[in-house]
Amino acid sequence: MDQVLRPSSSRKSERSKSVSELLDILHDTSHAHQSIHHSDQILIQDLEWLQNDREAYKMAWLSQRQLARSCMDLNIINQSPGWAQTQIAETIAVCKLNHQGGSVQLPDSDIIVHVPQGNIAIGEFQEVSLRAFLDPPPKLNHNLSCTVSPLLEIRLSNPKTIKAILLEMKIGAEVKIDPLSQVMTKMVCLHSLDREGPFQALNNCYVYKDTIQAKFLDLSHVMYIVIAVQAEAIQPPAATIWNYIHKTTSIGIYGPKYIHPSFTVVFVVCGHNYVPGKFAVSDIRTGGKNTSPVVFYLWGKHSWLLDKPQDLIISAFSCDPDFEVKIEKERQIIAQRQLEAGAVIHQQVFFSSVDHREMHSFVFQVHAGSLDGKPVTQFFVTSPDPAPNLKRLLDLQSYFQERESKRVPLLSTGFINYPTFQVKKVKFTNYGITVKTVLRQSKIDYLLEYLKGDIIALLGEGPVRAIGQSKVKEWYVGVLRGKIGLVHCKNVKVICKEQVMSISDSILTTKNLLEQIALPFKNLTYIYSVVLTLVSENIYDWKVLANVLDYSHLAQEDFDQIQADNEPERVSYIVKKLKEDCHKGRSTRKFLYELIVALLKMDHQALVERLLQEAVILTSAVKLGRSWREFAEKSAGLTKHQMQAYEIPYRGKSGDVSAEMMWKPAYDFLYAWSSHYGNSCRDMLQDLQSVLDKMKNPITKRWRDLTGTLILVNSLEVLRVTAFTTSQEA
Repeated sequence: MDQVLRPSSSRKSERSKSVSELLDILHDTSHAHQSIHHSDQILIQDLEWLQNDREAYKMAWLSQRQLARSCMDLNIINQSPGWAQTQIAETIAVCKLNHQGGSVQLPDSDIIVHVPQGNIAIGEFQEVSLRAFLDPPPKLNHNLSCTVSPLLEIRLSNPKTIKAILLEMKIGAEVKIDPLSQVMTKMVCLHSLDREGPFQALNNCYVYKDTIQAKFLDLSHVMYIVIAVQAEAIQPPAATIWNYIHKTTSIGIYGPKYIHPSFTVVFVVCGHNYVPGKFAVSDIRTGGKNTSPVVFYLWGKHSWLLDKPQDLIISAFSCDPDFEVKIEKERQIIAQRQLEAGAVIHQQVFFSSVDHREMHSFVFQVHAGSLDGKPVTQFFVTSPDPAPNLKRLLDLQSYFQERESKRVPLLSTGFINYPTFQVKKVKFTNYGITVKTVLRQSKIDYLLEYLKGDIIALLGEGPVRAIGQSKVKEWYVGVLRGKIGLVHCKNVKVICKEQVMSISDSILTTKNLLEQIALPFKNLTYIYSVVLTLVSENIYDWKVLANVLDYSHLAQEDFDQIQADNEPERVSYIVKKLKEDCHKGRSTRKFLYELIVALLKMDHQALVERLLQEAVILTSAVKLGRSWREFAEKSAGLTKHQMQAYEIPYRGKSGDVSAEMMWKPAYDFLYAWSSHYGNSCRDMLQDLQSVLDKMKNPITKRWRDLTGTLILVNSLEVLRVTAFTTSQEA
């Protein structure tokens, strides 16, 4: 039995397709060739080997799109942190059966279709697909009728069968055992060839307690089935069919895959017991406007018998002092008419961490009650953990606070009084005169070109080691004609300032210095949720960040609209606004680069170093791929057995780690390796550069941005000394 879970997704342009859409295209060869030919967003290669490995294809696609950098609408990341969570999908179960038959079950449900042996002739195949719609068909919920199951769609590739197929489904109601209820009502299986109806009752069905079995003799390519309880009349004192049945109401609690310092939880209420594992929400509001749809994951579910339709209020209460629920100004009421109509109802509840406390899973209580305060039901839900990468980064919060508190004292209000960035000429103490001319036919990023006798101003505290045209050399960080780069130590004679006759070629302002040393961030891969968390947890004055990002026009009213009532949430809003603006102008703007420039203007160097280290580790892992084994051997002397231990969690069905997944063990090793350097970002970057340079096929010959980061860390002290005043400004 070849069973595949295939999400369906919304239609998009030919130039931008989701992972789910690309996988669906694999079922149509001609469409696949056409899409690959016209799209520069996907890998141009044979995709057949990925057809049965959805995770591998997703990682191949993310690698081509530079992982998590620009493929998502990141304006909603705090509700949905993590990769690829904006891929909107409904779950479909698809199964291809031969003459021996089999069963197809919709995931996360008690809905099963049984195909008997001999259903089709030997040599033929029957493809069965199942999909459930939470909302019932119109006109089937009123005083005399009530739907008690989701609307099920069954698709058959071959409706001309020899034997009938059997549907088995648990339903969300039981008829009461009293004689009147038994006489007045009946459970029916309704079917139609159209999703909107009309529906007709199926004769061949059997009900036992909360389970119904239905036999289908006359089949079609597409059939729609729903279970309902119906009555021909209502006898007083009964008012609706609800008086004759025990009706199940279910509530699903959905949230992001990983929790975040501020996130949304969605309560989904329906009149049956099918609660899917994922739920797409399209009416999330951020900053006063609707965002694109986003998928939430099931955290927990609860079903109970609701005696009669009534107005309900569902609320949440955190059982953990580290988290709080934002209180809405207006109560969200589930109206009685909504329950009677059988409509799926969803409401949003906002959670946030309290006072920068450690992120961890927590328990909260969900309470449903009537308008007069009487409880109807209550239950407890446990949240997932924070993202693995996010969790360990949050553990470093004390590190940032310690570094920053040593440099800038805290005010009584709890805010840091950030120094003011000043545009001034950089004062150099060391210079060098070149002893030869170096002009390269093929330009190399971050390496200076010069003529014999040029005066170069020297930055940094000493030479750096990096590969040049072909060999590893020692270099000075220098400035020539307004450009910062590396100059080979052997090509420069160091002289003191008094020996310099003209410094016109070495003039550089702090603004030019800042913009140039941050250039590597334009090409580094990053995880947005990690960046957002680190910045929001370690910036203590949103107004300063807004000013350096040219968002000084933001006012308190902007935060009131999004209910941002503490400093981390305001900072988070500004970062998300920057991401959104850069995404709109992505041809000319780079989010991480502009953010780093802003942080350096605030003299937040400890935070910049941490963001730099995270981005370099992730980018190096992606660049290395399978070559990480050579790096591990050269840098830490790992044995083959130790390398296999890193790869075991990511092996596929074949027993090997696919090329598209190889960055994961590489990242795990690089993170463990870099942790030994503690707070010394400069030493880590230098050793990383040195080991990569010594490999058989050094990636640093093509990837020069790592060299650029060495220039950055060696220029930070000069930037701080020159650009910031020593006196504190209010």
